Amino acid sequence: MDLRPYLEDLERRIDPAAEDALLQEWRTFCGGQFQGDLFSPRRPAPSAPGLAWPAVRVNEALDDYDRMLLQQLAGCSGTLKSGGGAVLNVRCNYGSSILPSLFGVKLFVMDDVYNTLPTSEPIEGGTDSIRALVDRGIPDLAVGYGAQVMEMGRRFRDTLADYPKLSRYVKVYHPDMQGPMDVCEVLWGSGIFVELFDNAPLVHQLLDLVCETYVAFRRQWLEIVPTEGDYDTHWGMVHRGHIMLRDDSAMNLSPAMFGEFIAPYNQRLLAAFGGGADHFCGRGDHYLEQLTALDGLHAINMSQPEYNDMETIYRHTVDKGIPIIGLNRTEAERALAAGRDLRGLVHSA
Repeated sequence: MDLRPYLEDLERRIDPAAEDALLQEWRTFCGGQFQGDLFSPRRPAPSAPGLAWPAVRVNEALDDYDRMLLQQLAGCSGTLKSGGGAVLNVRCNYGSSILPSLFGVKLFVMDDVYNTLPTSEPIEGGTDSIRALVDRGIPDLAVGYGAQVMEMGRRFRDTLADYPKLSRYVKVYHPDMQGPMDVCEVLWGSGIFVELFDNAPLVHQLLDLVCETYVAFRRQWLEIVPTEGDYDTHWGMVHRGHIMLRDDSAMNLSPAMFGEFIAPYNQRLLAAFGGGADHFCGRGDHYLEQLTALDGLHAINMSQPEYNDMETIYRHTVDKGIPIIGLNRTEAERALAAGRDLRGLVHSA
């Protein structure tokens, strides 16, 4: 596949002045200096493509590096075409089972009609198999999706390097490595929620192993795509620090369980990589006070405000100087209309 026409099209359309200004707006927002009610940046003008960009389906890209590169760059093309305020970025798009795949889970690729990322099945054998995983220690980082992720990172790095504006303004953000508890749930299955009561020591051992593996894998990734400065990019948004943790499993845990099984492991990873942000789906108001108390937690991203007491969310984020990035526009405007001071710390596209 000849990617040059698409790379040249993007290179031509990038306006360095506009991109520099946009990045500075994001840094101002992340630093708490934004003056306004709602941070919703845009480029000065849209930039239309000079050729037709193909729509590469998820399954097409899983086993074809060129198609994944084209798929991800097409997102950048769409951002420029719309004139939106997302930072240009790409990632190794293999889904949420990247880290679990290192431990030997059975990958499950969705039917192409759904055009969505793959998932995986829990390790067979229950507790005995989990204990065996723990006994073996850090797995081979090249199995599962491991080698593909690293190779795709090299493809991004080497391909963009030939284009001055692409290499400067298209950020390669870190692959989806989830958070420690999320990975453990994928490995163990939903039975882990019973094991929190019945077999807590083994759960802690697994969490410890997942953290060690996360650190080893991420350090290998950083040899290919080093961090830049104090900020990082994820999903077109900017945050301080260099990781985006995921805590989708946390909605199922009490505050006390969050404090025991999630907070200390998140803290280890935040400390290891200069801090970062945290994403969660579903309800998070019951544990958010503990989450935002973690040292190095610089932003949150939440997908379903309707399941939360948003006043509790705001009290433990913006009132503490912690930005919310990517908040649902309807909720952001509702809060402002109700007279809620968002302190210039809420981003909504």
